[in-house]
This record gives sequence, C-alpha cells and structure tokens, in this order.
Amino acid sequence: MMRGKREYWQNWAENLSAHPESFHYPQTIEEVQQIIDSCRIRGKTLKVVGASHSFSAVAKPDEEALSLEEMRGLIAVDRSLMEATFWAGTYLYEAAPLLASANMAFENMGDIQEQTIGGAISTGTHGTGKYLASLSNQVVAWTWVDGNGQIRHHRREDDDLSKALSISLGLLGVLVKVTIRTVPLYSLTVTTEKKSFKDAKAAWTNALEAHRHIEWFYFPGVETVQVKSMDMIPLAKQNFRSKSLEFIKDGVIETVGFKLMSEMVRVKPRLSRKVTKFAAATIPTGSKDGYYYEMFPSNRLVKFTECEYAIPLVDFEACLEEMHDFLKAHPFYVHFPIECRVSAGEDAFLSPTQGVAVAYLAFHMYKGMDNGPYFKWVDTLMRKYRGRPHFGKLNTLTSNDTKKLYPHLEHFHAVRRQCDPQGIFLTDYMKGLL
Repeated sequence: MMRGKREYWQNWAENLSAHPESFHYPQTIEEVQQIIDSCRIRGKTLKVVGASHSFSAVAKPDEEALSLEEMRGLIAVDRSLMEATFWAGTYLYEAAPLLASANMAFENMGDIQEQTIGGAISTGTHGTGKYLASLSNQVVAWTWVDGNGQIRHHRREDDDLSKALSISLGLLGVLVKVTIRTVPLYSLTVTTEKKSFKDAKAAWTNALEAHRHIEWFYFPGVETVQVKSMDMIPLAKQNFRSKSLEFIKDGVIETVGFKLMSEMVRVKPRLSRKVTKFAAATIPTGSKDGYYYEMFPSNRLVKFTECEYAIPLVDFEACLEEMHDFLKAHPFYVHFPIECRVSAGEDAFLSPTQGVAVAYLAFHMYKGMDNGPYFKWVDTLMRKYRGRPHFGKLNTLTSNDTKKLYPHLEHFHAVRRQCDPQGIFLTDYMKGLL
C-alpha cells in the first residue's frame, strides 16, 4: 500500500483542485479496510476520486483521498447468468474490450469512456436510448467496505439498500467490486445527419421509437441540429479506413480546428454566434459501423465545464421550443452545442429520473470562459421543467433543493447512516448537498 504526502488533486476539466493530506493507493480489499479504520480512528474524511472526470465536487477530497488505480481488471464471468465481475477501479475503456473477449457487452454506455466503473456507477453515468437506463442500473451486485471497515456484499433486490447503492455518490463506503448484467457482444451502425430545427423536432417522437439510440446536438440559437442515431447490426469490427477517418476528425479537426475556434471565442466572446453558425454549417455527416464500444465513445480533446439536467421526457419538446426561442433573441457567449439524450426511468433513490423516462440536456462552456450567466439561465429554465441535475456535473443544488427533488432522500440517509455512522465519506460538498 502506497501513501503519498499532500499530493495535488485536480479534476479533468481543471475547474477544481485540492491538496489532500494523504493520497492512498490500496492494492487489496484488506488495505482498503486499513485505510478506512485509520480514518475513522483519526476522525478524517475519505474520498474515492475515481478518474476525476466529474465537473462538480462530487469526487473532490477534503482531507484524505483514495484511488483504486491498483485495483483494476475483470475478476470473473458467469456465462450462464451473463454476468461479469470487475474491480471497481477498472476504466470503462479497459472493461468493454475485456467483456468482448468473453463475447459479452455492456447493454449501454455513455459517450465518455475514461471513467472508472466505480465512479460511473456511483454518479449515474448514462448514455442514450428511450428504453435503456444508466450504467448503475446494469449492476446486479456490489461489494464495498463500509465506514466501519466491514466488507459488505449485496445482490440487487427490490429493497432500500439496492436503491441506495445504485447511485450512492460514494457515501456508503468504498466500492471495490461490481457485478454487471451483460448482453451478448453486439455491433452498431451510427448515422449522423444535419437537419433543420423544425424538421428534427417534427421527427423526434418517431425517431425515439425507430432507433435503439438517438442523440441531438442542438446549436444554441441556430436553426441546425445534428442528429445521431445508432442501431444494432450483425457483429462487425470497425474497419481501418473508418478508424483512420475518425482519427483525422477527432485528432485534427477537433483538436486543432475546434480548439482554435474556441480560443478565438475565449479572447473575443462576441464571436461566439459566428463560430456557432460556422460549426453548425460544417458539422460532419455520414455513417460508420463497429463494435458498440468503438461507436459509443467520443474523444473529448477540447476541455470545458458542463451542467446537465434530466427533465421528464414528455416535457422535452416544449422545453426545447422555449429554449430555442430565447437563445435566438438572447445569445450567450457560448459556441458548444447542447447535447440532448434520453433514458428510461430508474428506482435508485438518487436517480435524476425518479422512475420516469427523461430527456437529459447537457450544456457546455469552453474552459477559461465565464459560464456564470449561461448556466444560471439554464438552471432557472430547468427548474421550470422539473429538472434534476446530474450529480457529476456543475449544479446549484442546496440541501433544501435536494429534499424537494428527491422524495426518498430520507430512505437514502437511513441506509447511509447505517453504512457510515461516523460520516467518514461526508465531505464538505456532500454535507451542503445532502
């Protein structure tokens, strides 16, 4: 077990940083127990940092930090049950190919694969698909070390502990192993189209039913939407030509081109509308095929800050119409498209879906630019449409807000107090949030 001295911590977006007193890198569950016992005896808080890909302070350590970097990999597969068990520190970009080697797959993934499985599960990381839920919902069993230093194991049932574990924000203990319900390995065809706002909106309802996955990139205040759909096809790996074109698009166009445009906007914010129109006019279209884990992720090479809200799916079109009308007349200094996805409802106490189908709307601002006015407007609008923020993204939630938005919050607290009676995992941010 390695223990560092005041190692510097910073999240991916570089909008948050900390200097924890100690940084732990356990290699075994027993070492995790020792670290928790030590924190409990010394009265220190402990935060598991995951891949630090959250934009909010959900993974920010106050006093002591723990990384599961040394606890990664596929532990076991059960082909009869189609289940796979991973160490929680395994990165998603590692996990999917490991599953593929056993002809198994995640049912769904998000568009970022740099997170750890433990972090993605704990924060409710999701992809898109009307009848598909988050990665948390694919978990059938959890193994964790609670605040008493005890190793706990639980298999999903219709009970409070399962609903608390499903999206726990790391408040019930250190998650060390997860068992995932998998599906047979599959491939996807991805089609990207450019449509007018009017045409895309008219096709929205049918598109949700016609495709396994549907995703929009709406350019703020511009009459253009990039529509991305995905459907299952016979098993096929992405070919070399497709990978090469993707490398050029992501490595050259995004890294060089989009970053250059972003820097122009950062220096001269008034250029944001012109850059948005240019980006909307030049968005790439076409199709590609490959294994699902080759198709889902998108490289995020230009850094940004982000907030994201889940609103009831039935309110999406009205919300989008109001958003579009406002942004046409009142442009903010923003040139990133708004990402629109959908998800099935989940029963986790802290799920932003609260059991109903939702639309997720994600708003981005280039790193180094003031996101205050834009994100404040977003928050006000989302509250009107009963929006619940993604806990891993920037938000203005207070404990009063959380009580109103999460009617089963006290059930979660009852489980949390039982798992962590001394509040070892309650950082200052978590206290303010919950």
